[in-house]
Amino acid sequence: MTEAAFETLLGRLQVGETVAADELEVLEADRFASDVVGLRWDTLSLERVTAHLDVDERHHQPYGIVHGGVWCAVVETIASIGAALHAASNEELAVGVSNTTDFLRPHRQGRVLVEGVPLHVGRTQQLWQVVVSRESDGKPVARGQVRVQAVASDQVGG
Repeated sequence: MTEAAFETLLGRLQVGETVAADELEVLEADRFASDVVGLRWDTLSLERVTAHLDVDERHHQPYGIVHGGVWCAVVETIASIGAALHAASNEELAVGVSNTTDFLRPHRQGRVLVEGVPLHVGRTQQLWQVVVSRESDGKPVARGQVRVQAVASDQVGG
């Protein structure tokens, strides 16, 4: 995504728009969640990020249910994208400092819906809550909180 396109996106979000994920090239950079885990983006706004995941055997641990690490990765990704959009408006990056994910009920197969919302957006930190629910009955299978720190881009990396 070009810098001009990204600035246009931020402008749309800052006036309260919700943007469908298929309009966004910015999410192409997230290869782990998309390519490895299989997360598919639905919508983005500054107040809500949504996605879905079609769960199958590749997500299972040895007992035939979704591995907890999958839920942790999904929670982290949703919160990080939402936080990054807030941080970008200040020309900063959002880096995770804490991920606490609870596994609420087992899930074996089928689509789950994921929704992340900011609980707190401060000057230097954000706290996001993410809920993963079965599409079939709406029951949550996992929920998590991710705290992120806003940092200058020159503070990230080696």
